[in-house]
Amino acid sequence: MSGSFLVSPLPVGMTKHRESSNRISDRIIRLCTSTESVSSLVARDPTLAPGEAWDRLYGERALKTADKDARKDLDDYLNGRQTTEPESFGGDELERATLCGKWGPTRPSELFLRIYHDALCALDQDPVQAMVSPSLMGSYGTVPLTVISVMPDIVRHMSNAIVRAEQEVFLATNYWQNSVSSHYITNAIRELDRRAGVRGVRIVLKILYDRGSPRQLYKPHYLVHEKEFAGDKVNLPHPSEIPNIDMEVMNFHTPLLGTFHAKYMVVDRKIALLQSNNIQDNDNLEMLTHLEGPIVDSLYDMALISWHKRMNPPLPSQDSPAARDGQPVSTWDSEEAVADETASTGAENGADEGNWPLELSTQDHQDTSTPLPEHTTEDPHYDDDIAGEVARSRISLAPKPGETHLQAVTRLLNHTVNEGLPGDPNAPECPPGELMTPYIPHQSHTPYPMALVNRAPYGPFTHSSVSTPQNAAWLSALQNAKHTVYIISPTLNASPLIPAIVAACERGVNVHCYITLGYNDAGELLPRQGGHNEKVSSDLHAALPPSPAAARARLHYHWYVAKDQTRPLAHARRQRSSHVKLMVVDGAVAIQGNGNQDTQSWFHSQEVNVMVDGGALCAEWLAAALGKNQNTEMFGRVAGGDGVWRDGEGREVEGAIGVGGAAGGRVGGLLRGVKGAVGRVRGTGGF
Repeated sequence: MSGSFLVSPLPVGMTKHRESSNRISDRIIRLCTSTESVSSLVARDPTLAPGEAWDRLYGERALKTADKDARKDLDDYLNGRQTTEPESFGGDELERATLCGKWGPTRPSELFLRIYHDALCALDQDPVQAMVSPSLMGSYGTVPLTVISVMPDIVRHMSNAIVRAEQEVFLATNYWQNSVSSHYITNAIRELDRRAGVRGVRIVLKILYDRGSPRQLYKPHYLVHEKEFAGDKVNLPHPSEIPNIDMEVMNFHTPLLGTFHAKYMVVDRKIALLQSNNIQDNDNLEMLTHLEGPIVDSLYDMALISWHKRMNPPLPSQDSPAARDGQPVSTWDSEEAVADETASTGAENGADEGNWPLELSTQDHQDTSTPLPEHTTEDPHYDDDIAGEVARSRISLAPKPGETHLQAVTRLLNHTVNEGLPGDPNAPECPPGELMTPYIPHQSHTPYPMALVNRAPYGPFTHSSVSTPQNAAWLSALQNAKHTVYIISPTLNASPLIPAIVAACERGVNVHCYITLGYNDAGELLPRQGGHNEKVSSDLHAALPPSPAAARARLHYHWYVAKDQTRPLAHARRQRSSHVKLMVVDGAVAIQGNGNQDTQSWFHSQEVNVMVDGGALCAEWLAAALGKNQNTEMFGRVAGGDGVWRDGEGREVEGAIGVGGAAGGRVGGLLRGVKGAVGRVRGTGGF
């Protein structure tokens, strides 16, 4: 079993850290096998704040009482006073890890359980590190859809999920900025209000974000007044505009550095969306995963814990857990080919014919001789189901008359922030079957084992808060991999991660890193931030000996290259960047979500990530994330000797900061770092 980690439990407070055991404690088994959770307590008493529910279950007094009772049960069993063996008694470590999840009809693999085991060990001192009730940390579910694209495509799916809501929506993001992206969401809120009025029902809407405020120095969570959230900077609908929706808006930040970096949405406690993006306009490639099944209860529980305060009104689905709902929301079969229907809606104009089998069922599909209009903020077109969204996405990306597919891709990547920017004329056209695929439907009938591997926010400037389920899972993935690890992140500089990558390469594992050149360089120039991406690449290659075991050859380091480019573009240009966060281990287990591989995400920010045990899904994610939707594998690899990218003529990337750092020396780098940190708080920097 893999090694131990440091623990610093409180997300808001400042307790000392200590070494944790690499054995799952009896306490953790009791908490994970319990039927109680924050969401179950709030369901029984809607007047109870989730923060109070947490204290009743997992506060210091509650844990001491539970430990005392458990010791008595064990003593009674060992002395013959009790005939029932305690659930936590005995068993090897993988058996104990298996006990700590509600896997339903699925059976986790050994690799998944080894990683999950190490994530559980991080909870021994204080379960709050999980940012989910331990009884809901391990679960299962389905993934009917993934979106890997720029912001408009991400928020299009979010907007469709909102308008299809029946009772409630809980939307959380790190930063919300009045933008074209936010208008997709606010348009959907107004449409949801209209539909609720027609049905004669009320909808409950909760929005949680982190827009740094001096008030959070003494009040990390505060409800935002309508004058603030309906103002120009956020521009949410005023309550008078949406009379059929009860909306509350919460601003949350743990001072000083404990950013609420999570980005997710839970709708009707039936579906959950977990994504990499904030709600703002930028040039980023992003990733969204649509989840269904009992794992939604885990994300719902996490959402309540993040909200912390009493909800007024409460969420209507509090008595309707997804685990009791036997029917998935998406019942269409992605493997059933309907090529003739696809062609009739525009495949003959260049859509990727035959790649995505669909059942088209939206009202826009009634006249299949007319291509589906694009869903925009000026002209919204909502679909009844995922199949309709996929069809509309395909048609929107089909080349217009006189366009090639690659020119259509450039049009998509430019969207609102780089309109008219030409693609690289040397970029290769995509062969059939390899066209850019923003909406990736998956089979929706076979569930996968899943687990939430999160981290709680931590405000102090120290790096003590390292032992969290998120960090433990990432390290364990590298330690337990036998063949390959793919790491996709905008940044990579976390101090525990670097030696873990080196050790994996020396052990014979091929580690593939796909990072964005120059992403958030300004912020990473501050002391104790780990360094900017170019320096880390150089240092990593230098740390690996080229011989005798050729460990350096097993490090495959790439800068992100967009689908219409043949070379990396420095992030400072704000033209082609990637903000995807994904790790895939041995092609079998994936960790996707909010967390970057940088110092901030490892030591401070609240992050939400889902670990999925499924080789077929991992293969589809890698094929889309690294193959169809970007050219990184083809053009982005750095030189194996020094970790620097150069073109065929030996030139480095124009506008890159360089291995040596910022112009102006140490002082200039510090000033630029301070400016970058301020930009992060304001939402204008990379985050």
